[in-house]
Amino acid sequence: MLKPLEGNTVVLTGTTKSTTILTKIQSLGGEAISCPLIETKETIHRNDDELLQKARIVDWLIFTSQNGVRAFCDKMKRHHLTTAHFNGRVAAVGTKTAKSLEQNGFQVSFMPTVFSADVFVKEFPAITGDEPNCLFIKGNKAKDTLKRGLPFDVKEWTVYDTHENLTNIQPLIELVQTKAKPILIFASPSAVDVFANHVAPITGWDKAKLAAIGHITAARIAFYGAEVTYKPKVYTMEAVIEEIQRKKEINHERS
Repeated sequence: MLKPLEGNTVVLTGTTKSTTILTKIQSLGGEAISCPLIETKETIHRNDDELLQKARIVDWLIFTSQNGVRAFCDKMKRHHLTTAHFNGRVAAVGTKTAKSLEQNGFQVSFMPTVFSADVFVKEFPAITGDEPNCLFIKGNKAKDTLKRGLPFDVKEWTVYDTHENLTNIQPLIELVQTKAKPILIFASPSAVDVFANHVAPITGWDKAKLAAIGHITAARIAFYGAEVTYKPKVYTMEAVIEEIQRKKEINHERS
């Protein structure tokens, strides 16, 4: 029996910390390739200790990515702090971010129903009494959606930087040129921008099928005039694989 992704090459363009998704793609018959177009690295500040002390007394710590959790917790460990040192509540955008926080000992008090900053702003609990002291733990590419959207002052702390991973540009160009309509999965606007700036000028966009995790990423692809084939309602890597599988199975049935 033909597997759903038989004959398909699926490429992950974001940073991957686990082989679970690659294994899932392979189990469905697809060729799974990790080709990150971005890389992240913790940002070290000379006053990290002072910033951590301030973070201990805020009302809310806000995390929107696993990278932010990872970098923040690395700072905690380096400065000999545990979750018991932090008094505020914790908000997370996305189940992966929440799981990462919980694995590091934090209890998540709020998570929006859709895993994006704009929905976070709409659903954040109503504030009564004094204006809360909030700290957004972020990367250097994070948009100002939270700061602009929430009806109170939000302080920000950049704990990691996202950079272009140019070592994978040529391999991805060759892959797009030689494979039959590979499926490229984009999980962030940053990865879309790298593709648009370094790969698309040579290959174009139409030699691959595009998958987007989240409406912000999908909008970034559309900004370049390209079409998104796979965009699940749930903003996770697992959901996009399920969406690809579902559409492939429908096509197999029709054929």
